[in-house]
Amino acid sequence: MKITFLGTGTSQGTPMIGCNCKVCKSTDKRDKRLRSSVLVETDNKKILIDAGPDFRQQMLRANITDLDAILITHAHIDHVGGLDDVRALNYINQKAIDIYAEMRVQDALRKIFYYVFDIIKYPGVPEFEFHTINENNFSVAGIDVTPIRAFHYKLPILGFRIHNFCYITDTNNIPHDELKKMYNADIIVIDALRRKPHLSHFCLPETLKIIEKLQPKRAYLTHISHQLDLYSTLEKELPVNVYSAYDGLTVEC
Repeated sequence: MKITFLGTGTSQGTPMIGCNCKVCKSTDKRDKRLRSSVLVETDNKKILIDAGPDFRQQMLRANITDLDAILITHAHIDHVGGLDDVRALNYINQKAIDIYAEMRVQDALRKIFYYVFDIIKYPGVPEFEFHTINENNFSVAGIDVTPIRAFHYKLPILGFRIHNFCYITDTNNIPHDELKKMYNADIIVIDALRRKPHLSHFCLPETLKIIEKLQPKRAYLTHISHQLDLYSTLEKELPVNVYSAYDGLTVEC
């Protein structure tokens, strides 16, 4: 399995508009973070998790020309705002894109991308093929996926386990029974927004406690804000099996 981090930033990305902090002004490319998204390649299939506003740029940068499916964690715009650009893949591959999402997320997408679902469609609009998921295991292009229920403050969201890889972002609460689904993973990717506590995201100390409890072979931090620190500073203080992910990083699982 190959994992490519297409984006590792927060809803505003880094650099953030108008900010002059040391992280936003950093010349280290590892501090340049698009909105969070990850590509999973396994069994000759390509599965994308989330498609935020930087979807087009991420696809071009990684030279991705086709996808077997997109899994959606939740309907916040930094995770779905780029779905209009799947129309390029629709055109090239002559098929609708398979999108796996909870019903509440589908309802939100029908509102955001209302023109996709008009009775009389404007030529060239994106084509979505929705697949309804919930807390039960499901299959994507023959790949078994285990959903992980978590909460983004009070909003229910889903993380996903594919084989021995777990991805969960935008959460500050993973119930005990759901956390058990993440045991014995080779790689866990989890958000660590900043050092100070936050209303709807894990902060770095909270994230490290969860990683210590789960004991994966490797863990990667994502959904990192400019408030956390420079990559070069952060990497020196993390435990031996914990890494700060960055845009363009690829790892094998």
